[in-house]
Amino acid sequence: SIDDWIENLKKQKEAQEKYKKGMMQKIFSQEIRFKDGNGNDYPEWEEKMLGEIGTFFSGGTPLSTNKEYYNGTIPFIGSADIYKPSVVNHISEEAMTSSSAKLVHKGDLLYALYGANSGEVAISKISGAINQAVLCIRTSESVEYIYYLLLFYRVQIVSKYLQGGQGNLSANIIKKLRIMVPVKEEQQKVADFLSSIDDLINLTRQRITQAE
Repeated sequence: SIDDWIENLKKQKEAQEKYKKGMMQKIFSQEIRFKDGNGNDYPEWEEKMLGEIGTFFSGGTPLSTNKEYYNGTIPFIGSADIYKPSVVNHISEEAMTSSSAKLVHKGDLLYALYGANSGEVAISKISGAINQAVLCIRTSESVEYIYYLLLFYRVQIVSKYLQGGQGNLSANIIKKLRIMVPVKEEQQKVADFLSSIDDLINLTRQRITQAE
């Protein structure tokens, strides 16, 4: 009976993920639109290049042969770490000043330029330093909206620029992506709606882990 329960939870999670994917398709194609507090339509979405709505920078890696650089307290965030609440590697202040590593803040949008997870995106859970495989995107738009937008288009971006697993993404490629941008209030409604689905998926995932 426990095995059956776990299997049902897994099917529930699969259905929730399928629902999320379908809703993202409808939202970003504007098949579904949100309304303001008075029930009125928001203005039409504007097409922009991603580079128009924020600032972008990637980091660097301190000299790996200098062990003192890696005995510090600053979390060192690689492309595989962008979604993690903690990291294994830490660097020193001296490592920061002697390299092109850059500091990011909790809440910044992080984009994996290359590595096994090229094209993946996350909202940083920690402050720390990034290497050259990570692009930081800071925007005055809704960070959560841009996160979901890039998440939705990941497959298309990777298939276009990393054909056959070859090549790297770059800041210039990402900045030139053309995106549709609603007003910020509607952006936040989109983000809140999709975040609520993620909360359900995460809750189901936790229940599966506890049951197993």
